[in-house]
Amino acid sequence: MELQIGNIYSGFKFESETEIDEINSKGRVFKHVKSGAVLINLKNEDDNKVFSITFKTIPEDNTGVAHILEHSVLCGSRKFKVKEPFVEILKGSLNTYLNAATYADKTMYPVASRNKKDFMNLMDVYLDAVFYPDIYTPEIIMQEGWHYAIENEEDDIEYNGVVYNEMKGAYSSPISILSRSMDEELFKGSVYGLSSGGKVENIVDLSYDKALNFHKKYYHPSNSIIYVYGDIDIKEVLTFINDNYLKDFQKKNIDTKIQIKSPLSKIEEKEIEYSISEGESERDKTYFGMSFVTGDVLDRETSMGLELLEEILLEASSSPLKRAIIEKNIGKDVFGIFDDSILKTTFSIILKDSNDEDKEEFKKIVKSTLENLVQNGIDKKLIKGILNAKEFALREASFDSYPAGLVYNEKILESMLYGGDPFQNLRFNSLIKNIRKYAEENYFEELIEKHILNNNYGVFITVKPRKNLEEEKEAEVREKLRRFKESLKEDELKKILDDNIKLKLRQDTPDSEEDLMSIPLISISDVNKKPEKIENEIRDENGVKVIWCPLNTRGIQYVTVYFEGKTIPEEMIPYASILSSVIGRIDTEKYNFKDLSNEAMENLGGMEFGLDVYSKPQNYDEYLPKFVVRSKCLKEKLPKMFELMEEIINHSIYSDYKRLKEIIDEIKSRLEMAIRGSGSSIASVRVGSYVSSAYKYLDIITGIDFYKFISDLSKNFEDKKEEIAENIKKSAECVFRKENLVVAYAAEKEDYREFKGLLNDFVSNINKDRLELVDYKFELKKLNEAFVMATKVQYVAKGFNFKKFNFKHSGALIVLRTIANYDYLWNNVRVKGGAYGASMSLSRNGHLVFTSYRDPNLTETFKIYDQIGDFVKNFNANSREMDKYILGTISGIDMPLSNYSKCEKVSAQYLTGINDAYMEKERLEILNCSVNDIKNTYDMLNKLSREDCICVFGNEEKIKRNKDRFDNIVTIFKE
Repeated sequence: MELQIGNIYSGFKFESETEIDEINSKGRVFKHVKSGAVLINLKNEDDNKVFSITFKTIPEDNTGVAHILEHSVLCGSRKFKVKEPFVEILKGSLNTYLNAATYADKTMYPVASRNKKDFMNLMDVYLDAVFYPDIYTPEIIMQEGWHYAIENEEDDIEYNGVVYNEMKGAYSSPISILSRSMDEELFKGSVYGLSSGGKVENIVDLSYDKALNFHKKYYHPSNSIIYVYGDIDIKEVLTFINDNYLKDFQKKNIDTKIQIKSPLSKIEEKEIEYSISEGESERDKTYFGMSFVTGDVLDRETSMGLELLEEILLEASSSPLKRAIIEKNIGKDVFGIFDDSILKTTFSIILKDSNDEDKEEFKKIVKSTLENLVQNGIDKKLIKGILNAKEFALREASFDSYPAGLVYNEKILESMLYGGDPFQNLRFNSLIKNIRKYAEENYFEELIEKHILNNNYGVFITVKPRKNLEEEKEAEVREKLRRFKESLKEDELKKILDDNIKLKLRQDTPDSEEDLMSIPLISISDVNKKPEKIENEIRDENGVKVIWCPLNTRGIQYVTVYFEGKTIPEEMIPYASILSSVIGRIDTEKYNFKDLSNEAMENLGGMEFGLDVYSKPQNYDEYLPKFVVRSKCLKEKLPKMFELMEEIINHSIYSDYKRLKEIIDEIKSRLEMAIRGSGSSIASVRVGSYVSSAYKYLDIITGIDFYKFISDLSKNFEDKKEEIAENIKKSAECVFRKENLVVAYAAEKEDYREFKGLLNDFVSNINKDRLELVDYKFELKKLNEAFVMATKVQYVAKGFNFKKFNFKHSGALIVLRTIANYDYLWNNVRVKGGAYGASMSLSRNGHLVFTSYRDPNLTETFKIYDQIGDFVKNFNANSREMDKYILGTISGIDMPLSNYSKCEKVSAQYLTGINDAYMEKERLEILNCSVNDIKNTYDMLNKLSREDCICVFGNEEKIKRNKDRFDNIVTIFKE
């Protein structure tokens, strides 16, 4: 029976319903009469159901109270008394997404699952967490926020806490500092001028009472937006939410109005410093950001126009403002940010790796370039290409492992939170149509004039390097804490010691059997015994293997071409990696690189190039390097796609030295940003390179070896430019051959015939000469390195290859990974150690590595890694607990996949020799995993501890204090 507008269902008044054709959904609005809660329902056929509850949370200072509460409310509640319900459901549910997030003015708690029973369970846990949390236990705020850490009376006092360490890491990055500073200056005196995540120096000012009061004020149904998405019976959901939660609340008036001060009357300027290590050069380390407030987020048409303008000016190879800045050689990388996630939208232009003396030149180039565009117009072909690319992305709606329902949830909040139509951001047909029409005139030129050139509501921020700034700040903190300890009376110090004892007792005390039983659990019988089958067929087309995936792609064609990588000589491997960044962004015989960019955007949904490594599980050192071309387009554009691909791979011109230098500098700049922001992934690859040829190859093309290589090319480009161009060209000649060519294709069944003809034409133009395959003989050596960066935290890695020592991969090891991630490492590295994160990663070819993320510790974390053998030796779990670990493992395997990702998965299995029987066997090993299977990993983990292969990225003082652990200490960004 259809719901009737105006009727009340389980306390919810059904207020409105509308069709949203763009996402094949019905948008419904409900209002809970008694409590004042609003519920938005997107009804559709998507089986990946999403639930969230969001509160408007308005910070009053920089203590990060909203962020700390986001963590803390998930540490036990009225119905679910365990210390970490969040972790218990990570262990034991079939969730496809589970997280929480703090934004500038809201806090969001989203979950997703394809299983209905699991979905209802997750909703129950999250609702109980936000409305009835155990935060009245002070140790929770201490653990998740901050506390004075001291174990013995004679010890120094330190600060510790998960959010405290998370934000120490976040504000080590100059880009984060710049981004935060722009908002601070633009919105000084308002909520957006504050850091909702918390500034390190202010987090320690948050009192326990203030945290509790913040929760009491904002975590009420009257201040909530509940969201339900997918193929779920909404009446059942409404009944559950009302009967279990909302019926117990009365409507309440909560002041969440956001006040924005008067606009700035002139562009404000500010300089800020960030820390670099003693061994780093200050040269090419300055960042500039200019940012403008551009209007109200509810003006959807203008917001979409400005979003497109940012891409037109700064994101494409042919973008005029990007070209003007880069060609003046005043920085290594430039990009833009259009932010429409808060009440007032902002448009920012950021220049990386520049120098202070180039500041005025940067301003001048921006101004003159934009004035010229206003006067003479923007290239209409570029505009058309950007519009086509945007429309393609909106219609494709492919978000990989990120649930589509969650993306739509965020879009709803970005209008509804400020009083707008909940569904306005989901409708784009008329918007794109109107902007296409406006673009025929001077629409984008007028946006430039109004929102940038004639807009004084803006700031210009300079972020400059300063050696050892971090060490100075840390010394100040230590001195502050030393004085604080000296000022304490005996009873005050005793209280701090007692508080730490209570915290440790809570952390060390296992949850009771009764409390663990409170966490809802689905049955193992609800899990499919066999992996989800992706329809595919392997065909041979004139000697080319085609992986054919007939899927309902709604007219989109996905074509991926895998070229043989072992034709590349060993010394040329890093040049092939550069080739993957260069090709498609340089001139060809038919197009200059700007026209090529426009042509690709106008006709395709994207074309990307990469050098990838596929490891075979049968042998720890057997792997396949492949140079991969990934492309997608609408069916009618398939001939053009093959035409462009053939032009790019056969007719690219590698001798434009100026363009090569630009791209090499950009590669270096972005790799530096990745190392600073996420050293754990780089450290994981580096550890693998000590013991595995596959990971050595990865290090050469993406890791530290590659960073050293690209830094040398950037520094010595003028002396080496001819050699560089020639070697990139040679690597292309080695790669682009018919030999061992594999092509993956996903589309509708009836599309294959046309594809086959086009593929044969394409292959006929590929070099058919054979090259001998290279058997790489890398020298593998355990280096045990520490890489010094100007950061307040560490990224600590330890690993080895267990197949090298004749240990076997199995489904039990995948379950062990779940146990390690959500039990052993979570409790010891995150909860007790204060790190933001820690994980065990595992590959079928035997690579196992532990990493920590934004970790205040170093040797303590290594000790935890080394003791995991003892943990599994003494491991015990009842059948219910084992079921949880198994369910948590399966949830990570059964993530819903986009059409593109399905084809990628099938292709990876084909290339690595993994068949259906292998996957079924592995899945059964997971489903049948026992306590003894986990205990039997002891010998392997004990061997890991003795091998002692380690790598750390982190704080200079911390590393030097533990120098005996390392064979080699390197200042990573040393010039």
